Amino acid sequence: MKSKVYFSKTITPEKVLELYRLLGVRLPGRIAAKLHSGEVGNQNFLGPEFWKPVIDALGATVAECNTAYDGERDTTEKHLKTLEKHGWSRVFDVDLLDAQGPDMVLDIPDGKRIHKNYVGKNLAEYDSLLVLSHFKGHPMGGYGGALKQLSIGTASGYGKAWIHGAGDPDQMWTADHDAFLESMADAASSVVRYFDGRLACINVMKNMSVDCDCCAVAEDPCMKDIGILASLDPVAIDQACLDLVYAAKDDPGQGHLLERIESRNGVHTIEAAAALGVGSRDYELVEVE
Repeated sequence: MKSKVYFSKTITPEKVLELYRLLGVRLPGRIAAKLHSGEVGNQNFLGPEFWKPVIDALGATVAECNTAYDGERDTTEKHLKTLEKHGWSRVFDVDLLDAQGPDMVLDIPDGKRIHKNYVGKNLAEYDSLLVLSHFKGHPMGGYGGALKQLSIGTASGYGKAWIHGAGDPDQMWTADHDAFLESMADAASSVVRYFDGRLACINVMKNMSVDCDCCAVAEDPCMKDIGILASLDPVAIDQACLDLVYAAKDDPGQGHLLERIESRNGVHTIEAAAALGVGSRDYELVEVE
């Protein structure tokens, strides 16, 4: 059976909650809302007010992890200041999952590149995961969506270097590129397996720059906003986003974003995740007014 992906061209905080409810699931227990807190200086990330209705309705805790690169989020002290600066900790309960070690280690017995995933240890305190993703380009992954949030997003600072280096943190910026993409898929598979159906994904195609929200100096958006998508399948929702970008032939910025995605072989993360059984690239797009 095809995975369902709900889609609306209307981009509002209230529509995020509406699409989540269309999924027909009630995430049990304590819910972590994994999102991107935004690097200081970035102008494109989606802030607290945008995500507030869905997070409040679910009583979720905003979850983040430290970065592996220099910036304002690479240490617990700096990241906590950034969470305050950007309003997250003023509006929500916030959990920096890897604020203190040791990391939680998830096994990946069927991983193509890595067989362990190092995530923020506080992930163990949650029963469900709400993956809130800002879909856009990415300097290394080609694009950022649900699969990136599940992999790099939930990984600790060390875990991010581990994934980037395909199992060798010393090769964080020099590992074979497809090996890095396949490592992201491996890592995502371990988080999906850990939550075992207690997971839902929202992707928002707004402020679509070729650069990620992790970039302090990022290009302005190059494409017009497209919409909001919701699914229980992280592979299907990312594939649907890519397909919507390809379908936007009249958008003058399409070529620029596609060049970023294709030059980094971004689709390969989706291919690798599908091969691992994380989800299906075959989906039904259900359009909602």
